[in-house]
Amino acid sequence: MSDRVPKIRFDIISLFPEGMEAYLGTSILKRAKTAGLIEVYLHQLREFATDKHHTVDDTPYGGGAGMVLKVEPLVACLEYVKNLAPELTTRVLVTSAKGELYNQRHAERLVKDYERVILVCGRYEGIDERFIEHCVDEEFSIGEYVLTGGELPALIMLDSIARLVPGVLGNVESSVHESYSEDGVKEHAQYTKPEVFRDWSVPEVCCLVITKL
Repeated sequence: MSDRVPKIRFDIISLFPEGMEAYLGTSILKRAKTAGLIEVYLHQLREFATDKHHTVDDTPYGGGAGMVLKVEPLVACLEYVKNLAPELTTRVLVTSAKGELYNQRHAERLVKDYERVILVCGRYEGIDERFIEHCVDEEFSIGEYVLTGGELPALIMLDSIARLVPGVLGNVESSVHESYSEDGVKEHAQYTKPEVFRDWSVPEVCCLVITKL
């Protein structure tokens, strides 16, 4: 992988891709896309339903509340997406409250080892387990709480991976000396001018460092 072009492609499969467009079109991610450092493609799962109502969910076997995303449209959509760029080394991820807890080490590994990441956004009570067993490489949760859908976790994972691509951040040191760049290490407190606001002063040691610089 040492000779790979320093960029990465993201494909996001979702029932609500329009809800993700605003975040992807602002700030650092927008500049990274414009510069060709990352590619992001959104795919509407309903387009792969086979009935006239574009049904993508059904009641769970065994009863219970809520609905479950059906295996057929998920597989059809994933196969379509994979065929858009079959030459890329690809990792398929799904967002799920029961998945492994996502962290910075996962982001570092994904940007290093893969040219494309496909993110499948969970929704409702979950995803038919057959899709996860046969089509998904890793299942991730971003915390011990439940969200309405997997779009926010997918954006979080995309952001954490994309910012590690060389050139995405203005200063290469930004992704090296920061929280979680090393296990258990968090970034120190930060200050800027003015030195005194009301009666709140910047610690003297910080002022001394700035003076020397």
